[in-house]
Amino acid sequence: MDSHSSALPPEKQPLLSPLAWKGVGLYAILCLLVVPLLHLLLDAHSPWHISAYFINLGGKILCYAIVAVALDLIWGYAGILSLGHGLFFALGGYAFGMYLMRSIGRDGVYHADLPDFMVFLNWKELPWYWTGSDHFFLSVLLVLLIPGLLAFVFGYFAFRSRIKGVYFSIITQALTYAFMLLFFRNETGFGGNNGFTDFKRLLGMSITTPEMRVTLFVLSALTLLAALLLCRWMITRKFGRILTAIRDAESRVMFIGYQPLWYKLTAWTLSALLAAIAGALYVPQVGIINPSEMSPANSIEIAIWVAVGGRASLIGPVLGAITVNLAKSWFTVSFPEYWLFFLGLLFVTVTLWLPGGLISLLSRLRKGES
Repeated sequence: MDSHSSALPPEKQPLLSPLAWKGVGLYAILCLLVVPLLHLLLDAHSPWHISAYFINLGGKILCYAIVAVALDLIWGYAGILSLGHGLFFALGGYAFGMYLMRSIGRDGVYHADLPDFMVFLNWKELPWYWTGSDHFFLSVLLVLLIPGLLAFVFGYFAFRSRIKGVYFSIITQALTYAFMLLFFRNETGFGGNNGFTDFKRLLGMSITTPEMRVTLFVLSALTLLAALLLCRWMITRKFGRILTAIRDAESRVMFIGYQPLWYKLTAWTLSALLAAIAGALYVPQVGIINPSEMSPANSIEIAIWVAVGGRASLIGPVLGAITVNLAKSWFTVSFPEYWLFFLGLLFVTVTLWLPGGLISLLSRLRKGES
């Protein structure tokens, strides 16, 4: 039955296999029920209690996994390696961080209507682009609109000019670096090198309560699941088959009458939107956003998650993001000076001996057991 399904054209393939649907159910039970209950209902002294630290860490890693899935959509299936996805992640975080800063109200250090960093820099009024940032739904719209518009315009001119390969990667990294330098400047109105921090409320509720922590964790888990299902739906349809054909032989796709520009641009813009949503979920959970999130090194690290987990598999990048960031959390505490060496060793090891990523290793083990 499996061999028959794999022979079907992408638009007729089932969204997920029965085994994958079982995995979705297990994931939903774990993230939406078990983890929240163990955090909220059990006493802190219970061995089964999940602490606030692990709730925040889990939520943060789930946001990273969303970005990894977003990059896999364009790198794994369209052959477009972006080294600038950290920019879209950060822009989503900044757009929502503006709302969180306005929600502080007069509870800041200076007890003023303006955010503390503006009072410190002697600003007299909010810049025009902060207008409406105190409204939740408008801020959510900005999370999508600003990165999405930037990605669409940039992608349109890049793909129309048929820029690809290493040149596209370099341009995306240069774009990210330019925005990082821009946001480091105090006069841009985004907090300079300190960025946004000291958040207190979200929708009128304290951002540090256990209930809010669990809510953000659950939203991150649901968003990751939605991103996986959406990307899976796209690649199992005609769109995905054409996207893969563009990756393998773009000139032949053009020869038979398809226009690669719009397929690549659709996947690119959607990928940027997913990264921006992840950034918006990430900021209230870590409590800070600053220009360092736009560092080119961060975008390179996202590519490493995808490569380590396994490109063109969707679930592989999730596995890579979780594995690398759990290792990072442990190494930066136990052996902080060796973390970058470990990351480099992991990337080299996977590239040389496991080119299909960790997901290919799991596939081999599964076939060996069967």
